[in-house]
Amino acid sequence: MHTKYSVSNQHPVAMKNIATFLLTVMLPLLIITIVLRDAGRDNLVLEDLREEYSIPHIPSVDHSKHAELQREFTNPHELTATCLSCHTERGEEVLANAHWNWEREAYIEGRGVTYLGKRNLINNFCTGILSNEATCNRCHIGYGWADASFDHSNPNNIDCLICHDNSGLYDKARGGAGYPVPGLDLGKIAQQVGLPRKDNCGYCHFYGGGGNNVKHGDLERALLTASWEVDVHMSMENTHLECVDCHKTTNHQMLGRYYGVSSENTQRATCESCHTSMPHVNNKLNEHTIKVACQTCHIPVYAKVNPTKMHWDWSTATDRRDGEPYEILDTLGNLLYTSIKGDFHWRQNAVPDYVWFNGTADHHLISDVIAPNDTVIYINTLFGDARDPDSRIHPVKIHTGRQPYDTEYRTIIQAKLWDAQPGAGALWVDLDWDEAVQRGMDYVGMPVSGEFDFIDSKMFLLVNHMVSPAEQALSCEDCHTRSGGRLESIEGIYIPAQTTYAAIDYFGLLMLLFSFIGIAIHASIRYVVHRKNSKTATH
Repeated sequence: MHTKYSVSNQHPVAMKNIATFLLTVMLPLLIITIVLRDAGRDNLVLEDLREEYSIPHIPSVDHSKHAELQREFTNPHELTATCLSCHTERGEEVLANAHWNWEREAYIEGRGVTYLGKRNLINNFCTGILSNEATCNRCHIGYGWADASFDHSNPNNIDCLICHDNSGLYDKARGGAGYPVPGLDLGKIAQQVGLPRKDNCGYCHFYGGGGNNVKHGDLERALLTASWEVDVHMSMENTHLECVDCHKTTNHQMLGRYYGVSSENTQRATCESCHTSMPHVNNKLNEHTIKVACQTCHIPVYAKVNPTKMHWDWSTATDRRDGEPYEILDTLGNLLYTSIKGDFHWRQNAVPDYVWFNGTADHHLISDVIAPNDTVIYINTLFGDARDPDSRIHPVKIHTGRQPYDTEYRTIIQAKLWDAQPGAGALWVDLDWDEAVQRGMDYVGMPVSGEFDFIDSKMFLLVNHMVSPAEQALSCEDCHTRSGGRLESIEGIYIPAQTTYAAIDYFGLLMLLFSFIGIAIHASIRYVVHRKNSKTATH
């Protein structure tokens, strides 16, 4: 009897030990196995992409063997004509693309069909190209656009080398209206052409707005030698992608939109084109992609290597010291003030702002009238809101500025900024606002009253580059937190642990209060009943 009782008594203990073993050992092992398996699947997708893009492009043509290029070219137009003698249809393709025309037809809600581009849009960096073409158009893919007389219909004006030079020898002259630096051996350079590389694209896109990383904040020369932490796509350590791997091109029509000059949700280069719309193994993360852009989580900061310009105040330009223009630099060599441009603010490792964006935008045209009550003008407006099924939360750089405007006509002023000679009214040369305003607006063909002031402005630039490694992406706590979260400014959507509704909060507090009251009442009744039963049992 004693032995039988002992075995029976140990049975619950044995069951408890088994349960403990399952919970503390087997369950964690099962979870780890699932995680590793899923991580393996996820890595397999990435490995497939790496393998696909690691195959080097092998040129089918060796241009150094072309007899047509074995000579000295007296001018770059001759070289272009030689290129087009073989690449017979390419000229017409280029003449139709946005890189050439700097203008495209677009439909904008509230405006209808209009033509937008650098020819008629302003910004709050160098303001615009009009009257400044000879220096601004160093970044145009053509030769000779110095003023409004430039012939956009002539294919011999196309600069083939700016995009296709693989020698690293090609350079355009400052103030040269797109012409190359004198003395270059164009034939030798042309013998080493190929597909565009990062340094070709970066020649213009890294230095827009007046210097390295000034404008975009996520596009700069550091991407030419980027580490894995700076950008996982263009990293020299791993994938080493070129710009054209994502900005795919057919017949010189390239995917990609810069929303400083674009308005429609077409021809965009997207993360999903490679990574699909369900890029994560974790379905909860995939659910986020319905309303959150990939860049929002995977680009936690931009301007990782060199700082970017965040504010440009034109109102302080033309100041002098002892009658002479001057500059103030910070410890990194960045301009904080220059007499020809005004005050600047810079930021490194910048945290993006976040906005709803559905792929469409509006722009402030130079002909737009500023409303009497407007204290800030929006250089561009990114459309979107939480109720729009096409909208997602995107990271942006917001560049602020102070720009001249005509106080009578209430229009933004395009000043004349550059000229090769003093006395032509160029602000950067003569430091005279009145003359620069008059010359610039005369060139544009708009009236000017002679009375001007400065107005605050904002410009939104999407942050798409400098993608961080997955382990450095935003965590749940970065957004799902009561205060100080990344998406604190986002409206119209419920974000768990961040969004609060006063009525719901009060209702919840009342429920808690009523629960405690109910518990207290219940406990009191139990206590009274227990005392009563105890007395009855005693008697």
